[in-house]
Order: sequence, then structure tokens, then C-alpha cells
Amino acid sequence: LLRAFAQGGYADLHTVHQWTLDCVAGTLQAARYQDLCARLGETLDFMEACGLTSDSAPQIRETDFFTSHEALLLPYEEALTRVDSTSGEWYDCSAHMLWIGERTRQLDAAHVEFLRGVRNPIGFKIGPSIAPDDLLALIEQLDPANEPGRLTLIVRMGAAQVEAKLPALIRAVQREGRKVVWSCDPMHANTVKAATGFKTRLFDSILAEVRAFFAVHKSEGSHAGGVHFEMTGQDVTECVGGMTAITEARLGDRYHTHCDPRLNATQALELAFLIAEQLKDDRATARVLAHARAR
Repeated sequence: LLRAFAQGGYADLHTVHQWTLDCVAGTLQAARYQDLCARLGETLDFMEACGLTSDSAPQIRETDFFTSHEALLLPYEEALTRVDSTSGEWYDCSAHMLWIGERTRQLDAAHVEFLRGVRNPIGFKIGPSIAPDDLLALIEQLDPANEPGRLTLIVRMGAAQVEAKLPALIRAVQREGRKVVWSCDPMHANTVKAATGFKTRLFDSILAEVRAFFAVHKSEGSHAGGVHFEMTGQDVTECVGGMTAITEARLGDRYHTHCDPRLNATQALELAFLIAEQLKDDRATARVLAHARAR
């Protein structure tokens, strides 16, 4: 079903105006999204005038879509693991990428033993308690061949700890020449219990950890390779803050999650715009510095 949507025309950039979510209508995010759509439409018109259309450039009308989840329930994962008939390698067919959680990543744990035996891209969560030597041992166990793209390190330290804890880990990985992808999960270590009893996350803390993650990588000469959010297109009230100003008192209005609190559509769009602005500022600064060095 996902592949049908991704490659059947729904992802065509010419239909971007149809992607607007009803629950953000009338908000600042909706206005910015519509402005982005208009500028994208102008770009597509220019490309079409140059001969680049959906027919000649499939990338305009379709996209790749991959699935991923935590490999927590090993009997489930084992039941969906198969040998690829063309290569003889084992693959866990429950998802494209699997990861190991913060609580099950012990070096001698069954989850590590299982995932090191499949050829999927894999990852594991990194909390503030991990030491550089333990991190390197896990990397060696899961990716002894140091294969690019094989291993993703998903950092979830909390906004208050990432700047203090992450640099030493990056330096250890760089020192050993390990080829990993660094990703930021700003959700799980920023979970708190509201006075009303609801488990929630603060929008400002989520944004602060993302910004700190990018800043640390920039200062260490490393590459911030991705972000990991829990979100929904529904108009829920599960995370506090954002421009819609969801308060603790409003959490019970539409608290629909059965597990972890999620960003709603408005908060997710706001976060996307804020991250995009930071990336643009970083690129602009890099161009200025490169020009200054060239002169």
C-alpha cells in the first residue's frame, strides 16, 4: 500500500497542493506551506520549459519509501526472517531497517546477537549512559566489516545532556575510522509526566536537542545524518508547546496515543520549517567561510 502511494502518482510534486492537511488550515504553518507550494510550482514550470517533465524525470512523480521499527519482539522478527535466494544472505523481512533500543543493546544481549546475523541496515539507540569504549564494542559487534550504510547510531540523550555527552562519542568513532550514520531522536529522552498525569513531551525540548545535535556535529567536523520523530497527521494534543500553544491542561482534549506522545501535524510542520531554516543558515555560513578562505 505504501509503495502504491509512493510510486502510483500520489507523490507527484505537481500535486503538492493536495497534500495540505485540514488540521493546519488557517495556521501560520499552512500559509508557509502554501507559499512553499507556489514556489515549487514555479520551479516545476521552469523545469518543464527546459524539457524536464514527470514523463522524462520519474523522480518528479514518485519517491522511495522505506519502513523501519525497533526489533523488540524477537519471536516476531525471527518468524519473518528469510534467506535471500540470490545471495544466500539472511534478511529480516518485517522492515527495511531494524534498530535495537536503549534498554536491549547490551553486548551479550539476544537482540544484538540476532541483528548482527541479518543483512538489513540496522541501528541502535544511544543514551547518555553509554561510554565511548562500550559504543565502539557494539559497533564492532554489529558491523565488523565497517560497511558504509550498514549501521545507524540513533542519539537520544535529552536536551540537557547532548552537548556534554555526544562530543566524546563522536571523537571515539572518528578516531577508529568507523563509517556510521548519526541520527537524532529528540523524543524519548525528553519525555516527562505532566501534573495532570499524562506522559508528554515539550516541543521546546525536542527542538533544543535537535539544534544541539547539529551544533555538536558541526563543531566536531562530523555529519549529522538524520532525525527521528514520532508524529501523526491527526490533530492530537499529546505534546506540550509549539505555536498552537498546547498546555498541560489541554493534554486530555485529544490524547489518543496508546504508547508514546506524538507531535501533531501543526507541530511537525513547525519543527520541519525551523530545522530547514537552521540548515539553510548553516549552508549560507559555510559558503561565506569558503569564499573568504578562497580569497
